[in-house]
Amino acid sequence: MLAQLPPALQNLHLPLRLKLWDGHELDLGPAPSVTIVVKDPRLVSEFTHPSLDLLGSAFVEGRLEMEGSISEVVRVCDELSQALLDDEDGEFHSSTQHDKATDAASISYHYDLSNEFYQLWLDKEMVYSCAYFKTGEESLEQAQQDKFHHLCRKLRLKPGEYLLDVGCGWGGLARFAAREYGVKVFGITLSREQLALGRERVKAEGLQDKVDLQLLDYRDLPQDGRFDKVVSVGMFEHVGHANLELYTQRLFGAVREGGLVMNHGITAKHTDGRPVGRGAGEFIGRYVFPNGELPHVSQISAHISQAGLEVVDVESLRLHYAKTLEHWSSRLEANLDRATAMVSEQTLRIWRLYLAGCSYAFARGWINLHQILAVKPYTDGRHELPWTREDLYR
Repeated sequence: MLAQLPPALQNLHLPLRLKLWDGHELDLGPAPSVTIVVKDPRLVSEFTHPSLDLLGSAFVEGRLEMEGSISEVVRVCDELSQALLDDEDGEFHSSTQHDKATDAASISYHYDLSNEFYQLWLDKEMVYSCAYFKTGEESLEQAQQDKFHHLCRKLRLKPGEYLLDVGCGWGGLARFAAREYGVKVFGITLSREQLALGRERVKAEGLQDKVDLQLLDYRDLPQDGRFDKVVSVGMFEHVGHANLELYTQRLFGAVREGGLVMNHGITAKHTDGRPVGRGAGEFIGRYVFPNGELPHVSQISAHISQAGLEVVDVESLRLHYAKTLEHWSSRLEANLDRATAMVSEQTLRIWRLYLAGCSYAFARGWINLHQILAVKPYTDGRHELPWTREDLYR
């Protein structure tokens, strides 16, 4: 039976053991740290082109099992894929269509999964975005609080200002900004589950007069410049390449002259926004973020500029997100028994691969995270930003 394995597999030197459906085993290198249990015989021939999409999909569908720590599984599977495939992506054309109904369904698929499931592995404020680590040794809770401060300081929030939070999630940043910086906040989301819990937490903290969370599409934002500042965290990944122009125009119309706009989100490695190679992007698109598309930092910056906003500060937090996802993955792995009671087996398999895989992807530079601060200048070109960044770090 082992002789039937493709020669390409037999010539590898990886810390990987293949265990076949008939009980036969083959070590592809010394001291295997990961075992792939092949349950579907048809997979053997497919292993000659083991894309990350193929391996991940087979795991999600139960055609194979993977033994070993989930982070090690991701690393070894990438080495297997890299040994037999190249990273050539070919020509890329974005064709995803984004309308209100499609975007609402996509958001619901990902975010309306279960508030209790997210609570298993997020921090107590349920912040589902990149944290900010000053040394890398902070707890997840501390790093998320530091992220809130970092955003609020970049926005130079002042008591009495009106802040728009686009894609407010469970309202953690909105409540923090109201409580710690004295601003009024209008937050919008397309997730009914997030909205319900977010409103509960606003009420529990007695912030109803300062924080207003609504179910609203960014395309329906008021365009009268009523907001002093705008923050959008983990939102534009869902907008789609085709709608980035409209998205940035809506942010421009919502903020007053002299106001600031902070866009915090995941960005692509490739300048044309194509997914990362060897099938990783396809797996994410199929199972995790349907219709999600990542622009390169140059793409989103260009759209921000074309809308009439002036980009004044750009910061990469790539390694911060690798660390954040490492925390999330570890927390989920420590709570697998509880998670099994909350979501289906297939869903849990998806999320285990997704969190560990994305941590690996950020650590290796396959994707990035950028905070882009922009200002809406006055008609004469003035703005109100300080001359230096010193105030951010006092």
